[in-house]
Amino acid sequence: MKIWVPSDAVAEVVTDLPGVECVVYDGRGPRPDDVGEVEVWVPPLIPVPDVPGTLAAMTSLRLVQTVTAGVEPYRPHLPEGAVLCNARGVHDAGTAEWAVGAMIAVLRDFPAFADAQREGKWTYHHTGVLADSTVLIVGYGSIGAALERRLDGFEVDVVRVARGARDGVHAMDELPGLLPEADVVVLLVPATPATAGMVDAAFLARMKDGAVLVNAARGGVVDTDALIAELKTGRLRAALDVTDPEPLPEGHPLWSAPGVFITPHIAGSTPASGRRSLRLVRSQLLRYLAGEPLNNVITEAY
Repeated sequence: MKIWVPSDAVAEVVTDLPGVECVVYDGRGPRPDDVGEVEVWVPPLIPVPDVPGTLAAMTSLRLVQTVTAGVEPYRPHLPEGAVLCNARGVHDAGTAEWAVGAMIAVLRDFPAFADAQREGKWTYHHTGVLADSTVLIVGYGSIGAALERRLDGFEVDVVRVARGARDGVHAMDELPGLLPEADVVVLLVPATPATAGMVDAAFLARMKDGAVLVNAARGGVVDTDALIAELKTGRLRAALDVTDPEPLPEGHPLWSAPGVFITPHIAGSTPASGRRSLRLVRSQLLRYLAGEPLNNVITEAY
């Protein structure tokens, strides 16, 4: 069985499995000639340049196991007969940790204090605080649950929103009524047709004055022009690990918008995520070889 993996580290944890032949392909060079023989593909964290063309050429493909929670680059182009599995759980810790750090950084003015430090200025002033605030988690899945665990002890009220209502979790159609009460709105929804541009001018207008938008989902979930317009008024602030476009080009107005803290899509790029990715890939291949049910099978949009 031929398998493409994105790194030597992944290859090391699967090469001892019976009948497995590994090829390391991270997408940065020419596509290997054996593409038609690949039965299992573990794509790299950053998608290869031509995902549709690569999948179309994989005539023997039976399993795509991503190392990301999001599967939007692959889902629309999956060949018939192939199964798609994501990396649910792998990036929970890193993404949740980033979200907590980002909201604290913005509320406590850490970016401004860092600028003042570089200039050698003592800019004493009161800041915001996370305590006594309401944190609205939009897209309450495994990462949302991990975020709530990390917020325990910060003396906040957590409000949860998901696609459908369940015990303790609001449905997405209740979101407009919840936004005005939230001090921090954290986006953790997947990239789907339903979530594309969902954070538009109307969404932002419903957020309370002084609220912070934290996007750890996908850049396309937010209408960038609408967000910039709100940031320029000073009414809202934001922490973004993802943007639209991405990478954010030099000179883009989002870079210089007031009240925004931007990181380059690194929330889940941690050693913990790396270790968990390796464990997931190996366990999935063991299941695949044994003919057992796979974990994290994508049956809908995500």
